[in-house]
Amino acid sequence: MLTIRFAKAECPKASLILCISVTLFLIFLSSCTHSIDNKAVQSQPMPPITGEAEIQQSWQGDYPVDRLTALPENANQPGIGYIADPKIFGKVWAAFNPKESEPHIDFKENLIIFVRNIQYFNRIQIGKIKLEKGIAEVLAMETLSARPIEDVVAISMAVVSRKGITGIQAREGIIKVEGNR
Repeated sequence: MLTIRFAKAECPKASLILCISVTLFLIFLSSCTHSIDNKAVQSQPMPPITGEAEIQQSWQGDYPVDRLTALPENANQPGIGYIADPKIFGKVWAAFNPKESEPHIDFKENLIIFVRNIQYFNRIQIGKIKLEKGIAEVLAMETLSARPIEDVVAISMAVVSRKGITGIQAREGIIKVEGNR
């Protein structure tokens, strides 16, 4: 048996108090932590959010069918997609509204979600974009007609913050948003 003497044998009570004090001090030291400097931590992607995305700007109008190829590749889902590249937006804007200069969009902070006709020509407008765990669900109003698409489709585009958006709900599934922050 190991015996450690902290004090004289004549004072066992003092030895016990000293032993307990040292033990509590060691427990205290082992439980101490250092604070983390938040400035030194690399920025992490924002967690997916739930709520309503604020529409910062929006446009609606006709878009030429022969220029649908200017829409980004993520638009392969019927009638919905997003634009996250200024060069692609420049081409889309030139086809959408060639008489006006292209509006400035900060694509590092924002993206453009769009909806368009796929079967019949109907006026369309994005009314709200709801977010559920980072997935954007676009609520759009559309007129009803049986007029087939010929030379133009109707399109609606909305600028929203890209923070926390991980995907866009489409009929066929979720379109993943690249470069989420």
